[in-house]
Amino acid sequence: MDGFATNTSIDGVAAIRHYIDRIVTGDNKCRGMKVFLLDASTTQIVSCVYSQTEILKKEVYLVSRLDDTTNPSLNSTQQQQNGEHGDAGEGSLSSSPHNTGHLKAVVYVRPTEINVGLLVRELARPRFAEYHVFFSGILSKGLLRLLADNDVHERVRQVQEFYGDFVPINEDLLTLQCRHTLAMTVAAGTSWAQNHAHLYERNLRGLQGMLLSLRRKPSAIRYAANSVVAQQLAKDVHDSVVSDQVFHFRQSRGGGLLLLVLDRRDDPVTPLLSQWTYQAMVHELLGLNNHRVILRGAPNVSKDLEEVVLSANQDEFFKTNRHKNFGELGEAIQTMLKEYQKQTQQHNTSNLNTIEDMQNFMDKFPELRSRSHNVSKHVAIMGELARLVDVCSLMDVSQFEQELACADDQSAHTRELMEKLNSPAVKIPDKLRLGLLYSLRYENSGNIHLIQQAMGKGGVPPDMVDLVNVMLRYGGHKSRGPGLYGEHNLVTKMTKNFMTSVQGVSNVYSQHVPLVMDTIQSAVKGKLPSKNYPCIKGSSRSMSPETMIPEEIIIFMVGGVTYEEATKISEFNETNPAKIKIILGGSTVHNSTSFLEEMKAL
Repeated sequence: MDGFATNTSIDGVAAIRHYIDRIVTGDNKCRGMKVFLLDASTTQIVSCVYSQTEILKKEVYLVSRLDDTTNPSLNSTQQQQNGEHGDAGEGSLSSSPHNTGHLKAVVYVRPTEINVGLLVRELARPRFAEYHVFFSGILSKGLLRLLADNDVHERVRQVQEFYGDFVPINEDLLTLQCRHTLAMTVAAGTSWAQNHAHLYERNLRGLQGMLLSLRRKPSAIRYAANSVVAQQLAKDVHDSVVSDQVFHFRQSRGGGLLLLVLDRRDDPVTPLLSQWTYQAMVHELLGLNNHRVILRGAPNVSKDLEEVVLSANQDEFFKTNRHKNFGELGEAIQTMLKEYQKQTQQHNTSNLNTIEDMQNFMDKFPELRSRSHNVSKHVAIMGELARLVDVCSLMDVSQFEQELACADDQSAHTRELMEKLNSPAVKIPDKLRLGLLYSLRYENSGNIHLIQQAMGKGGVPPDMVDLVNVMLRYGGHKSRGPGLYGEHNLVTKMTKNFMTSVQGVSNVYSQHVPLVMDTIQSAVKGKLPSKNYPCIKGSSRSMSPETMIPEEIIIFMVGGVTYEEATKISEFNETNPAKIKIILGGSTVHNSTSFLEEMKAL
């Protein structure tokens, strides 16, 4: 157990940084230069909260993968000094054991059979003087015994569980980076479920890790009634909380924590929509994977900007503006440019008249160079986003998407959809998304076969047209829970339609509110209906959990979340008067491309 004192804040980034700070010192038992051995998952986790440069400053000589036994100098300090693609140079480590035998190794990996097998192989011919082993989740007794039995050279100094088994993208957005879970949610409760048992186990362990790292024991566990996988996950988490002493944290005397397990299929609309806030827009149009954005191939982008990092932990501008809309972002970048120009004028080389001026300039030079790269990065990203918005006619497409998502007007929507499907200005992927959004809204009253024919005539390939049928099987009205279009509440539906008509032009691209926000609003008022969101028996301290008003909510969405949902929850955390804090977690973070790729496999 990690021994982490109860944390008053509920912050995924802070929790993981706390763990990494302790792990790289071997929990204060491994001082001096060391090797940091990771697996694929923990590499993503560490890189999400620390840059490699920052890690190397923590007495880490090299960072490498546990499964890379051929080249332990993969990420050595010397390589850093010679440039990312430079030669390793004389000071780098070779793969010979005698070069690393004096070093200590800190190992941080997931508690899987594969990783324990790799550790057993490592310990059979140890390359390092001692090993400090940290697992990112609960290690079974059998695997622990296997590890102990194979430490024949007695190199292992400690084995601990540090429960950082998720990637904290934002302080309130956590993901397992676990793909292909839509098929798992569909198969739940059927004979096909066994084919996805490894994915289910990953989601269960990941959700347990979120609770453990945040030091939270739920006061109530509720789930989406329509989802077999949500119910199973909620029950299994409850069983582990009850049976394992590691979950016994001190609870508050108030409403405590509500754990709410939801299913992506209850809201298939949100992942299909165009996005207009910075982080979400980059993810949708350019791709945002492990904080990296690929601009290679974009016009007018210099070589040093072909791959850039967008991380709130390393970039204050991005942290401040990640949830700003496209218009606000443009203004913020203009302001940043003006400030940079003003700063460079102050440090103009023509103004260097004295030795003191020169010294001050050299002191400021690294900061100016870093600032220059940051300004250039955001200008390049903004320019490429603007180009894609123009080339793909996204403003026109997005306005219609919002209307399909937010309002009932079948005749007008059918007419406009036909126009869009026949328009050469609308790209094929956008025609597909519009056809899917129309089919979800007018599943029962629209002529879906006619729409599919029009999609085909508009150039949408047959396999993409078939996704309409797949989508309706996955997230149609018979498969999803209530509430997507306000079906369960006439007042809600009328209010949404009214707000759509009066909000005006300034909000036409942001009318849509994800279903999860309706669920949150009900939960914070103590009005979440038990019919739609039952409580796991025995998980609640309250006699009437449906009326309990929580102090904190952790939402876990099986099948994945979106940056739109993350933005709305972040805004809620900033503005809600009761100061109820919400964390959003999910199997993965979807954009429309990844969502439809998984849909093709159903």
